[in-house]
Formats: sequence, structure tokens, C-alpha cells
Amino acid sequence: MGNKYVLAIDQSTSGTKALVFDGKGNLIARSDLPHRQIVSENGWVEHDPLEIYRNVLGTVKLVVEKSGIDKNEIAVVGISNQRETSMAWDKTTGMPVFNAIVWQCARGEGICREIEEQGYAERIKKSTGLKISPYFSAAKLAWILRNVDAAKTAAKSGNLICGTMDSWLVYKLTGGKSFKTDYSNASRTQLFNLNELKWDDEICSIFGLKASMLPEVCNSDALFGMTDFEGYLGKAVPIHGVMGDSHGALFGQGCHKSGMAKATYGTGSSVMMNIGKKAIFSESGLATSIAWGISGEVEYVLEGNINYAGAVIKWIESLGLISSPKEAPVLAKGANPNDSTYLVPAFSGLGAPYWESGARASFYGISRSTGKAEIVKAAEECIAYQIADIINAMVKDSGMEMTSLRVDGGPTRDEYLMQFQSDILGIPLLIPQTEELSGMGAAYAAGIAAGIYDKESIFAGMQRKEFKPQMAAAEREKRCNGWKKAVKATLIF
Repeated sequence: MGNKYVLAIDQSTSGTKALVFDGKGNLIARSDLPHRQIVSENGWVEHDPLEIYRNVLGTVKLVVEKSGIDKNEIAVVGISNQRETSMAWDKTTGMPVFNAIVWQCARGEGICREIEEQGYAERIKKSTGLKISPYFSAAKLAWILRNVDAAKTAAKSGNLICGTMDSWLVYKLTGGKSFKTDYSNASRTQLFNLNELKWDDEICSIFGLKASMLPEVCNSDALFGMTDFEGYLGKAVPIHGVMGDSHGALFGQGCHKSGMAKATYGTGSSVMMNIGKKAIFSESGLATSIAWGISGEVEYVLEGNINYAGAVIKWIESLGLISSPKEAPVLAKGANPNDSTYLVPAFSGLGAPYWESGARASFYGISRSTGKAEIVKAAEECIAYQIADIINAMVKDSGMEMTSLRVDGGPTRDEYLMQFQSDILGIPLLIPQTEELSGMGAAYAAGIAAGIYDKESIFAGMQRKEFKPQMAAAEREKRCNGWKKAVKATLIF
């Protein structure tokens, strides 16, 4: 019997990756293609869905060539995708009626404000777990239906269908035979009722939509359809794993039990905690979503996002304080450890758990002896303090003890930051060897569903680097209290 390979499509904000994993779960090749960021004069952000679909087909061919495998030994496909990015298309033609509106795009702000003024905000939060915001899919789809003539025409004839990027790719890869999404993506649309596990008809109506326009919601490891990538493969293979990218990373990190959490460090940061089989609605400014549906069981998460993680280091680089991000930990390590400078990076307000859009960035606690190294140290450390704020809110909301934090993303190579993060949290940090967590999560879900991988053994074999806390409890408390004072001072202004 020949080899069996798992193919993952990781469709992200900046580009599309194709990843090939062998029968033991090892990543053997990756290829990627970028797509255009279509930004208007007023800052609205779009993607061309047809370009992204072409890139999916293109990256699959590239990764097969790069890996040298027999393409007919690909046994199953998984998909992870940029969340909240939304689009609509005509089911009779299979053509988009408009570009995809990207998760970053705030064009639905006026629609959200209008709905808030009508008094629906609390109803929406209680059902969907999400504070009303143009960030989520609902307002983006409402904007398309209000402003795009082709969408209005298709809706009148009953031919308009809408979804997130995963449902578009599944639809195209199956030749229009399958119109499905998974629980994780559905839960980020602000149209899905977490208590009833179905599209909420009333909320759809509030946004001017119909539940019949939306895809069938499935378990994340369900059979989403069959694809041969438009004839590239010798036979059609199943699409058996679909997850939003952050959920894929949580699954790939092995956070399969209540109280387990991961933080992805990038330009910003996404922190996600598995809270088990019952939804917990946050009282601390966090979002509640669905982690995934696996083997017929749905699990939930608490999630918090911060705007400035790696972006803080880019900012101090732009000031000329460092010539590259690699310099930051070196300077921080050599700074006066007793310096009390804090940076609160509220350049565009503070996100979770504060949700204060009017806040602005500030330095707090500068003394006469504060120099360049101390300012860089404050920039490094503010990332860890923000993550800790979210983790503490998660522990408070869930009542669950967190014994470690699994982390991923480029900044995890910064050993000063990782050690300080462990110190401030008072728990170990665990960093996996692989960096392709989102795609790997979807691939592993698909491989397990197809019987290629054994869930217990494939996750048991993961290698991780560990950082253990070294800071005394009294010192941790002192530093965290200083951070709280700095944030409070920022919020006053």
C-alpha cells in the first residue's frame, strides 16, 4: 500500500499556503502565494475571491512539485481560513457579486451604530457571545446587501448566498455541490446562536439577512465534499477538516481540554482558552465563540485580542531606537532591572479587556535615569502585560485554573519576552517546534477524521521548548500593580 499524505490549505489575510503532511504528521513541504490588498482611500479593505481561489489551485500544484510526492497519494484535505472576512455570490453563476470584505474593514460601523441605537446590542451579545462590532461578518454582509446592486438583484430572485472564506473555497472546490461552513467560523459571524447551535433568524433579520442565504453548519471534522482541484488530482478526495485560523492553531497546539490556552503573537495577538462543552459568557470584556465541533461534540472558547504586540517593536524600530527587532531583547536584557518605566501601547485605543477606543498610548513612571535600553525594555514588557490581562480575565470568567500557556508566532523567538511572559503569569510557557499551527490544526483534524492519524499519539509526539517562571511572587505583584496604575493613568486621558 502506498503512502498517504494530508494536504492543508491555510488561507490567510496576506496570502494562501498549501502544506503537505506525511502519514506521521510531519510537515514535508509548504508553498504560498500572496494576493492583493485592495484598500480604498477611506481605508476600506477588500480581497478578490477569484484571485484567492486561483491561488489555492496554484499553491496546491506548487507544493506537490516542491515535495516530490505522488499527487495521487494525497488522501484528504483540511482548510484553515482568515476569520470574519465575508462575501456574497450568486448560486446560479457561482460568481461573486462583490469583493470579499476583510475582517479589518470597518465599513459596517454605521450599521452597527444604527442597530445599537435600536436597542439590539444586548440581545445580540447574549445569543452570539460577541459585542456588536463591524469587525464581525454580520455588518459586512449587511453592507453588501444595502449597497451592491448585484446583491440586491440576486437576493430578490432567491439566488444570493453568503459566507466566510471557508464556505467560498468549499463551494468552489466542490464545483458548487457543497455550501457548508464549520462551527468555529459560524460562531464568528455574529449571526450564530451559541445556545441553540443554529443561525439566529431574528438576528439575521436585524441585519437585513435571511438564514437561508447562509451555509449549512457542520462539525469541523465533517465531510465537506469531494475535490480533485479542477482535475489536477487523478481522483476526487474528501475535504474533512475546516476551521478558522485561530481555532486551527488552538487545535494544533493540542489545547483539547478545559482550561488549556494558547496565545498567538503577531502584529497583534489572539489569546484563546478552551472552556469545554458549555458556553460561558464573559463579564470581563472577552468574546465567547465555538472552538470546534469534533466527533459530534461542540466545545467553546473565551477569546481576547490585543492590537499591538509585534507592532510595538516595529514602532520603536521606526523611532530609530533599534535597527532590527533582534536588537530589542538584547537591549532589554541590559537595561536597569529596577527601572519603573511602563509603555501602554494604546495607539488606536485599548482592546480586550478594557475596550476603550478613546485611550491613547503613553509612557508612565519615567525617571531621570531612564534611557534607551529602559524604553525598549518597557516596549518588550508591555506585550506580556497585555497578554496577562487577558489571561487573568479568562481565569476569572471561567473559574478554571491555567497551569501553562502554549504560544506561537514570530515573537516567540524573543527569549527575553518569553521569559518575562512566564514570570508575569507565574506559569510555564510552551513553544512548539513547528510554526504552521493553523494549517497543521486543520490538517490534523482532517487526518484524524480520515483515519490516517491517531489523535492521542500524534499530539503526544509534539516537541516543545519550555520557559519556567523565575520571578518571586512579591516582585510579580509589584510589577503588575505598576502596570495597572499605568493603564489607569492612560484611561484618564
